[in-house]
Amino acid sequence: MTGVSSSKSLPKPLIVQSDGTLLVETAHPDFEAVRDRLLGFAELFKSPEHFHTYRISTISLWHAAAMGQTPETVLRVLHEQSRYPLPLNLQQMVLTEMNKYGSLTLVLGDGCHLLEGERDLLDEIRRLPELKAHLSGRKRTVLQIKEHARGAVKRLLAKHGYPVRDRVGYVDGDPLPLTLRTRTQSGRAFLLRPYQQEAVERFAAGGVDGGSGVVVLPCGAGKTVVGIAAIARMQTHTLILTPNILAARQWIAELLDKTDLTADDIGEYTSEHKHIRAVTVTTYQMLTYRSGSSYPHFERLNSVRWGLIVYDEVHLLPAPIFRLTADVQSTRRLGLTATLVREDGAEHDVFAMIGPKKYEVPWKVMEQGGYLAPTECYEINVPLPRDWRIRYTAAAKRQKYRIASLNPQKYEVIRTLLAKHQQDRVLIIGQYLEQLEEAGARFGAPVLTGKTKLAERERLFRQFRDGAVSVLIVSKVANVAIDLPDANVAIQISGAFGSRQEEAQRIGRLLRPNQDGSTSAFYTVVTRDTVDRELANHRQLFLTEQGYTYRVLNAEEIGGSAP
Repeated sequence: MTGVSSSKSLPKPLIVQSDGTLLVETAHPDFEAVRDRLLGFAELFKSPEHFHTYRISTISLWHAAAMGQTPETVLRVLHEQSRYPLPLNLQQMVLTEMNKYGSLTLVLGDGCHLLEGERDLLDEIRRLPELKAHLSGRKRTVLQIKEHARGAVKRLLAKHGYPVRDRVGYVDGDPLPLTLRTRTQSGRAFLLRPYQQEAVERFAAGGVDGGSGVVVLPCGAGKTVVGIAAIARMQTHTLILTPNILAARQWIAELLDKTDLTADDIGEYTSEHKHIRAVTVTTYQMLTYRSGSSYPHFERLNSVRWGLIVYDEVHLLPAPIFRLTADVQSTRRLGLTATLVREDGAEHDVFAMIGPKKYEVPWKVMEQGGYLAPTECYEINVPLPRDWRIRYTAAAKRQKYRIASLNPQKYEVIRTLLAKHQQDRVLIIGQYLEQLEEAGARFGAPVLTGKTKLAERERLFRQFRDGAVSVLIVSKVANVAIDLPDANVAIQISGAFGSRQEEAQRIGRLLRPNQDGSTSAFYTVVTRDTVDRELANHRQLFLTEQGYTYRVLNAEEIGGSAP
């Protein structure tokens, strides 16, 4: 028998529905193999105990096509593993959407850009009212696009279901000779890991097709190193965009540690310093700062002849960045992220403005290769006290989540877990400041929130890394781009509703391999029989898709008290 299925006597594990929904039987012996194949062209939607639900979408099929998959390979997987015949409309969707990628190509013209495609297709998109302002002419199989409208047209067409393959090419930025060190400034041997090297090669490959796109790697896998290696590969002046000042300074430290660039070559452009150098590191907040109708920092930085722009944590790009990125399509763009999941549905904008997915490695594959710490995930269900239950029942929907999240019974679970992990480095992570401050008062641990001054944040992070502080309580400011390599336990007590990307980022704080090879632990404490529990299921989808499983326990099973 062909394909990944190996159990002739059992029904096949996959049920394919006409709306693009895929149901996979988790108890089937071939479940893991089928799951890994589906990851290439579908996304996990629900993960109850017996059947996981995946969904094939237009954007998942575009990414699959951009990664080199064909409609034939996708349909072959579905045919081989489906329990029943494939719905014809689903087969047609796969063929249609995957063949769309490459059916519209943008190339360089004389004083304009040329959008090439079949005549009927060009006739169809020409009818879009919003497109007219960007057109300068028409030939038989070509639409002439105004030179400045390259990004706006790609974004508009992606929004309407037409992915554009951009082959206009890029300007050459000012040259920047640099090499990667073989030994870091701190004295450690340094060599790119095989997957990091492959990610850079995939990003750079393809001539005018290369040079823009997204690399997807787990937290702790060294995405910053991939970005630095891409700069070394391109040998050009580079602008690096990060979520916050701490992340910007970590990039600067890594550049100095792993390349032969000097401090004079690297500029920090933030609210505290505004230095533009051959490699300049700034924040999204700086670029989106608006004065009247202008973006002064963006305009200043955009006047530099960059050869590469690196978007760190690209899944967090604020909406104004997409509009601004439309103006820099002539510059190579590299997006780095642990997940392309966006809760605002803006995946099409990332595809159009930054580029398609160029490289991805599943998290569990990285763990099996020894590049990530093995991590056990637990969901601990806590009862809601009777008086709180009365308040919860009477509350509006949004308030229900807050009441359930702030359940005081969670503190007893935290106490039990801290006693269990006295020898570990523990992060307690939450959404609500009063909850974090109460936890800090109860357990004598420092609390770090958005109100904490930058110098104090750096001091606390440094103490945690050095071991002077073993328990640190943090708000969402520590969700992204914070280097805490020694954290091996996280206790999540509240979150941003059902955010899958937040769940991925939080577990990412634990994934750098522990020096003793031990397993990390990720606990999510939720209030049972409430919306807190329901939204926890949604948050867990991304990690479940990556092969993690959550062991569900009641508070009583670990020593937490009941009301």
